Amino acid sequence: MMAEVKFKSLTESSERNARPRQTPYYDLVPKDFIANCKFRREMIQLGCSDEKAAEELWIMCRRDLLFYVNTFVFTYDPRLPEPVIPFITYDYQDEALVETEIAIVRGQDLLFEKSRDMGATWIGDTVIEKRWHFHTLQSFLMLSRVEDLVDKTEDPDCLFWKIDFLIQNLPPFLKPNVNRNKLHIYNKDNSSTIDGVSTTGNAGRGGRRTAIFLDEFASIDMGHEVLSSTRDVTRCRLFNSTPKGTGNAFFDMTQTPIKKLRFHWSLHPVKRMGLYTSENGTLKILDDGYKFEDDYPFILDGKLRSPWYDNECKRAAHPMEIAQELDIDYLGSDYQFFTSDVIKRIQTQDIRPPLKVGELEFEPDSLRPLYFTEQEGGNLHVWISIDPRGRISETIPCVLGVDIAAGTGSSNSAISVVNEKTGEKILEYASAFIKPERLARLAVALARWCNNGFLIWDGAGHGRVFSDTVIELGYRNIYYRRNDKSITKKVTDIPGYFLTADNKLSLLGAYRKALDCGAFTQRSYEANRECLQYVFTTKSTVEHAGSRNTVDPTGAKDNHGDRVIADALAWRAVQVHSYIESEIDMTNDYCYAARRQRYLERQRNKNYW
Repeated sequence: MMAEVKFKSLTESSERNARPRQTPYYDLVPKDFIANCKFRREMIQLGCSDEKAAEELWIMCRRDLLFYVNTFVFTYDPRLPEPVIPFITYDYQDEALVETEIAIVRGQDLLFEKSRDMGATWIGDTVIEKRWHFHTLQSFLMLSRVEDLVDKTEDPDCLFWKIDFLIQNLPPFLKPNVNRNKLHIYNKDNSSTIDGVSTTGNAGRGGRRTAIFLDEFASIDMGHEVLSSTRDVTRCRLFNSTPKGTGNAFFDMTQTPIKKLRFHWSLHPVKRMGLYTSENGTLKILDDGYKFEDDYPFILDGKLRSPWYDNECKRAAHPMEIAQELDIDYLGSDYQFFTSDVIKRIQTQDIRPPLKVGELEFEPDSLRPLYFTEQEGGNLHVWISIDPRGRISETIPCVLGVDIAAGTGSSNSAISVVNEKTGEKILEYASAFIKPERLARLAVALARWCNNGFLIWDGAGHGRVFSDTVIELGYRNIYYRRNDKSITKKVTDIPGYFLTADNKLSLLGAYRKALDCGAFTQRSYEANRECLQYVFTTKSTVEHAGSRNTVDPTGAKDNHGDRVIADALAWRAVQVHSYIESEIDMTNDYCYAARRQRYLERQRNKNYW
C-alpha cells in the first residue's frame, strides 16, 4: 500500500513539471549527492517490492534518459576511494545525453570534440545502452582504434567493459536478459544488438545499423576510409575524440556542417573553480565566488585558466599535451615545425590583402604573356603594382618556386614569386585543379611575365611531367639539381629540386630561419597559416599534417602541394641564384658560365610583349 501511494505521488508530480518532452520525469530527481543516493535507494526498494511499480519505473526509464541515468545508472572512476559512484549528471552532460539520443532517433551524425576526462565516452556508451536496453530491434556498432579498446576481458578502458558495467549495476527489475559473446551483446528481451570492431577501411561495410559510435576517432589511421565505409551503413555516426592535430579525418569532420558538442574542461564544475582569463595583460576573474591566495601566480596569456588548469600545465611534459588533452586546440596538438609566435608576428606585421586578384593571359602557343586580368576569385594574387599595360616593373628581379600536385582537387599546386633583392613575396598562384603539364605552361608564361625569373620546382613525383614540359618549351633560366652535401656543390644537367626526407628538412629549415629573422617577407595569409600545419613526425622528419591522412588516390602523401613548399623553394632559389651570380663575377669573361650569364641577361631584356 505504501509503495502504491509513493508511486502515485511520483507520477502525479511528473505531470506538473516543465521539462521538455524528452525528459518528462527528470525534475523529480534530486541532484545533491546525499539526496540523490536516498532517492535511488527509495526507487530501487520501490521497484523490488512492487511489480506494478517496477513496470512503471521501467516505462519512465524508457521515456526519460536523464531520469534513467540519474536514478539507476552508476559509473566508474578508479582514482576515487570508492570507484563505483552514482552517475549524477552535470548540466553539460544533460545536454550531451539528450542531444545524442535525439541524433540516434532522428538519424543525424553528431561529433564530440572534448578535453580529456569529461565523460564523453561514458555518455556515448550510456545512450547506446539505454536505446539497446529499452527499444526493440536496435542495432549498434562500436569502433575504436584497435580491437582491445573495443572489447577486452576485464579491461575498464574498453568500450564493452563500460556497457557490461552499466548493465551489471542496475537493480534486478531493470536488468535485461543478455547473451554476451566476444564483440557482441544481444538483448534477448527485444532482439537489440551491440557489436564491436576495430577500425579498418572496411569497418561496418555491408551491414545496416541504427547508429555507429567511433571512439577517439582522431587516432584512427584509416579515418577517411572509415568515413567512406560507414556512410551508407547508418544515418547516425557518433564521432568522439580529443584533437590530435589537423592531419586526420576527425579534424576534417569538424570543418563540415556536422552538429558538434564541445566538451571543454571549463564546463566541468570542479575544474572551472577559480576560472579566470586576461585581456591585453589585464586579469579578469570569472568565478567571483572563489577565494584565491594573496600571492597566487596568475598567468595572463589570454586563455581560460583556473588553479586546476594551471596545475595540469605544470604536470605536462610539453605544451602539446595541454593543447591536445585540454584546450581542444587542433593546431597546437601536433609538434609544430614552425614557431607559432613567429607566425603570429607575421600575421600582425607583414600580411596584406592582395592589391589585385585575377589571372594571367598569355598566347597558348608561344606562351608570350599578354596582360593581367582582374577577376573575382582568381587564382593569382598580386602584392605589387601593375602598370596600365598589365606589366610589373622591369627593375624587380624575380624567382619562382613551384610545388606540383596531381590536379585532382585534394591539394593545391602552388607558385610563389619572390623579389630576389628584398626577399618579399610579390605574387602567389594556387589551384587544386590544374594538371602538371598545364601548370608548367602557366609557370613558364608567369616566369616570362616576371622579367624572365629564375624558376625552381620539386622535380619528384608529378614534377617529372612538369620538368619534361618546361624543357620542351625551351625555358632555361631554371634550377638544376646539385649535390648540396659536397664542397663544390656540383651542378648536374637534371632540372628541378628533388625533395627527399633529408633535404626537405633542410629546405624548410632554411625557410623557417628566413621567416624568423625577417629575410623572407610573407604577404599571403593562406601561406602563413599553412605553416602551422607542418609538424615533426615520429621518424624525425617534417611534413604537412594533411598528408598523413589523405584520400588522394594519386599519391599525395609524398607530393602534398601547397604554398609553404612553393615559398621554401622560392627562398632556396634566392639563395642559390645569388650564389651562382656571385661565382660568375669571379670567373673569366670568356668561360662558359660567363657566356651563359650574358645569354640569360639578353633573355631577360628581350621584349616578350
